[in-house]
Amino acid sequence: MTSSLCIVRLANFVTPVSGGLRTALRHLGAGYLAAGHRPVLIVPGPRRRDELTDQGRVITLPGRPLPGSGGYRLLADRHAVAAELAALAPDRLEVSDRTTLRWTGSWATRRGIPAAMVSHESATGLLRTHGVPSPVARALADRLNSRTARCYDTVVCTTAWAAAEFRRLGVRNLVRAPLGVDLALLHPDRRDPAVRARYASPDRTLLVLCSRLSAEKRPGLALDALAELRACGHRAALVVAGTGPLRERLEARARRAGLPVRFLGYVSERRELAGLLASADVVLAPGPVETFGLAALEALACGTPVVVSRSSALPGIAGPAGMAAEDSGAGLAAAVLALLARPEPQRRATARARAEGYGWPAAVAAFLAVHESARASVEVGGVR
Repeated sequence: MTSSLCIVRLANFVTPVSGGLRTALRHLGAGYLAAGHRPVLIVPGPRRRDELTDQGRVITLPGRPLPGSGGYRLLADRHAVAAELAALAPDRLEVSDRTTLRWTGSWATRRGIPAAMVSHESATGLLRTHGVPSPVARALADRLNSRTARCYDTVVCTTAWAAAEFRRLGVRNLVRAPLGVDLALLHPDRRDPAVRARYASPDRTLLVLCSRLSAEKRPGLALDALAELRACGHRAALVVAGTGPLRERLEARARRAGLPVRFLGYVSERRELAGLLASADVVLAPGPVETFGLAALEALACGTPVVVSRSSALPGIAGPAGMAAEDSGAGLAAAVLALLARPEPQRRATARARAEGYGWPAAVAAFLAVHESARASVEVGGVR
């Protein structure tokens, strides 16, 4: 039997109201714990906390607020983080930030601790969404990714799309490991006519956007799509589940345009979110730099088809259960209509079937395989 490993995980860009990364960290930690390991998660927050949870030990260190991010903080105090790591004496390090926490890879190397960096975003794509021209964005991303790959024993990517920017550099320490979805909680049985009636009349199409409201997610495209559908005579309403720095701007825009949009903010109760996703007709995922898209996968698990950005990794995730759209309101609206043209029982069954290929047990096993292969490499090398 494999001996217990202390797997210390580090992540920035996690808050009590953040989405995909927070969900992934929770499920992976719970899986590590169930497998007999000792996971510890270190994240930034307003003050220090140390608690035992269903995903293992979670340590919150005081983090510096990131201006304009809608609540994100950074583990900017290297001395404090290094001291915490030294006290924990990890067997493995798993880092979910290739920029401000990249130094931890070198820290681990000096101590003979196998370290993995999990790539949750496309560096090239993020730079482009912030206005950096494509050639410059690619050059900057290549420089960043080359340094990152050299700092860690393993680079973990969740999709081939995410791995592409490392493959073009010839990175050899690259591993694919998918994320997953809670197939029990997120289920078509959560569909509730009362929930649907709360947001849309029977003659309207109910669209849902479940996303952080920040620039890289392009949430404004969902409002563009709603406006396009209404302009062509299609009755539709939109519910937005999520918060972020763009929320006030989007609410003001919806009011000015007279669009039927309900902003729910962050939906903390997972059963409530499952009911919303299952009761929608179509879920929109317009983010062009999504590397996995947990919210879209959660919609599929609830039996609801998704419209996704063709620029992202999501067409490969959604497959026949979704529709890839051009990154414009007109493109998303056309994709919505194409999905609605399919018989409802067929599109819902196809969505659920697609999600069933992405359970969390398989994802946990893939991530643990990274840590186990690191053990074998260390033992063969004679370090331990």
